[in-house]
Amino acid sequence: MGTNERYVVVVEDDTAMRKSIERFLQARGYAATGFSSAEEFLASSILDRVIGLVLDIHLGGMSGIELRHHLSVMKLTIPVVFITAHDDEATRLGALAAGCVDFLYKPFEAERLIEALPRATKE
Repeated sequence: MGTNERYVVVVEDDTAMRKSIERFLQARGYAATGFSSAEEFLASSILDRVIGLVLDIHLGGMSGIELRHHLSVMKLTIPVVFITAHDDEATRLGALAAGCVDFLYKPFEAERLIEALPRATKE
């Protein structure tokens, strides 16, 4: 990872899903990197260079919604696209209340993510 590069970060505990999203974003020209947990992401050295976050809601340990709140407390206003396999109203409302630019149910069409990224990366 370059020292001045700006990233779209994928936080997803499903390795295959995370790698797939990373590769897709990279193929579309984004500098993308991934983390398997919220804690791993928070411990990284790139927090100040993240321009957008693709964030699974249901992670082991800290949830995606908890991570979003934690980032707010840290005064980091990283735009978020939430992703989840749980298609229920409570999850959707929780994600919207936490603040997100989009909310996608897995499996989602890759183009839907690309449509959301300009809002998530302030492009």
